[in-house]
Amino acid sequence: MSETAPQGPVYNRVALIGLGLIASSMFWAMKRAGLADEVTGFARSAETRETARRIGLCDRVCDSAAEAVAGADLVVLCVPVGVMGAVAEEIAPALQPGATVSDVGSVKRHVIDAVTPHIPEGVHFVPSHPLAGTEHSGPESGFASLFENRWNLLVPVEGTDPEAVARLRRLWEGMGANVDEMDADHHDLVLAVTSHAPHLIAYTMVGVADDLRRVTDSEVIKYSAAGFRDFTRIAASDPTMWRDVFLSNKEATLEILGRFTEELFALQRAIRTGDGDHLHAYFTRTRAIRRGIIEAGQDTAAPDFGRGPKA
Repeated sequence: MSETAPQGPVYNRVALIGLGLIASSMFWAMKRAGLADEVTGFARSAETRETARRIGLCDRVCDSAAEAVAGADLVVLCVPVGVMGAVAEEIAPALQPGATVSDVGSVKRHVIDAVTPHIPEGVHFVPSHPLAGTEHSGPESGFASLFENRWNLLVPVEGTDPEAVARLRRLWEGMGANVDEMDADHHDLVLAVTSHAPHLIAYTMVGVADDLRRVTDSEVIKYSAAGFRDFTRIAASDPTMWRDVFLSNKEATLEILGRFTEELFALQRAIRTGDGDHLHAYFTRTRAIRRGIIEAGQDTAAPDFGRGPKA
């Protein structure tokens, strides 16, 4: 998708609670497209708030979450999933009637269970998950084009006002995202396959390599090839966020890891027994998945082998 053209405000005031990669990218994307008249922000860390003020992130950076959400018609929780419930409880008394509360967490059932009890009568709750990101974090890591041609999944709870869902959809589409709706449990299973398990595998591979590095006097790092570099990029993601993801999406992640273990044992057996036909057939099938990702517009076939201007 090309750069989003201005379309007029979808919300009068948007409050971003948490000012990391996703929140900062939302701010720049909303401002670029004129999707909100005012954007307020809050971060727990005074250092983060000061950085946000210094770089012009948000129209107004507040010193409390309650101050940030006052008068907002959309509040987006951009905090780790493990603290979503506590933050929702904190801001509940300051939410105005008719406002919508959303989030950007990559786990949905846990977030719904944690946040819903704190949503006041007359306030809408529309969970969401933008499938976009980088290995970088913090208020200075965001950029306006992060969501372009990436998917954002809306996961409305039962009884949600359709207009609140439609309005949030317009916001995400205005920021350049493709938008779909999904059931919470199905979302968590899909993300366990496409994101959560791959991250855990990447963390594991880098950990194994670190053990080996101690034996080989840094050769693992010095001679890293593209495959290992990709693992290290994934494993550089925010530790707090991923700790909470795995603890919050335990069942789906364990199910996928169980299947992964079975596949790994089958490949081990093929290597041990010299079964080249099995290996070739397996790699041919999985190679086709990569082509499908490229054809869906979610990546490019152009190689850069780590030499591009921006990874």
